[in-house]
Amino acid sequence: GGRYLLGTHNIELNRRYLEEHGREELIGIIKHELCHYHLHLEGKGYQHRDRDFKALLKQVGAPRFCTPLKTVQNKRRAGKRHEYICTGCGRSFIRKRRFDTSRYVCGVCKGKLKWLRTIDSL
Repeated sequence: GGRYLLGTHNIELNRRYLEEHGREELIGIIKHELCHYHLHLEGKGYQHRDRDFKALLKQVGAPRFCTPLKTVQNKRRAGKRHEYICTGCGRSFIRKRRFDTSRYVCGVCKGKLKWLRTIDSL
């Protein structure tokens, strides 16, 4: 939803959070980013994993994570799939990521793999 830039001390916000989740969510994001800002300037632990950061979030009532955007979730679900086939045994494999077939072999027969097609989900 937002980010604090260490070099310039600017805070950037994603306006889609206001559009999708409303004012309260945006206020939470602003509080969260101001915690990063404050702790960084104080020379304390400002990263998500730091104890100082977690304590300050709790103190000011800021969320540790923001609610995911529905538009982004839908795009992730509608991702492409790639189908590969083994030239040795004919078994097909479907993967989320495309890969270099010259670097891998079939796990069943050690045959050569061939990219077949891209499958669009949804």
